[in-house]
Amino acid sequence: MAEILIAPSDQVFVLTGAGISAESGLPTFRAEDGLWAGHRVEDVCTPDAWRRNPAEVWAFYSTRRAAGAKAQPNPAHLALADLEAQLGDRFFLCTQNVDDLHERAGSVRLVHMHGELARSRCERECGRLPVEDRALYKSLDEVGRCACGGRLRPHIVFFGEIPLEMERIQDEIARATLMLVVGTSGSVYPAASFVHWARQHGARAVYIGPEPPLNASAFTQVVEGKAGAVMPGLFEVAS
Repeated sequence: MAEILIAPSDQVFVLTGAGISAESGLPTFRAEDGLWAGHRVEDVCTPDAWRRNPAEVWAFYSTRRAAGAKAQPNPAHLALADLEAQLGDRFFLCTQNVDDLHERAGSVRLVHMHGELARSRCERECGRLPVEDRALYKSLDEVGRCACGGRLRPHIVFFGEIPLEMERIQDEIARATLMLVVGTSGSVYPAASFVHWARQHGARAVYIGPEPPLNASAFTQVVEGKAGAVMPGLFEVAS
């Protein structure tokens, strides 16, 4: 397999999706059957679900927290952390995943566009920052409240809500000369548009995953295979 050459002038933007976490044992969302880890999306990951039954939403995310805590970073996470260590400020990682596997692998320059599993925020969007929260709630009575009185909700972007850090993400894409996309289906927007935005700015784009994504035609190169198997040693950083 040919190495991906990263020149001294390259600015690298990385997008990761559920596929990279799946290799650590975390389930992916499959829109085809409308289920997410055995639950209907409408029941656990929409603003309406939160309004109707916050207890069920918290039960679901408590289960996801427990699973996330047991999972470990895989070689793909470690390869990206190593690449960041070599590139420094020329590296930026945007993940669609809500787990903290990238951080535990050593990544620092990253944003979670769909939120973070280990944080909670006020349901009233009162402006206070999200707080670290790794608790596994057995009942709604255990869930804390914000200083304003609003109940804490998972710091997760529910379906129908606007992804986080979009202005920063767009700025990073605009200056990128190389986009690496790892383990996404190319079906979830706006993330599926990122490669098109990068190509419009003249960047080359590489996809890495076990099968081509739905937007494969937008990439200059597709590397097929499990990320954890192909990514270690895939990059050659020129000095």
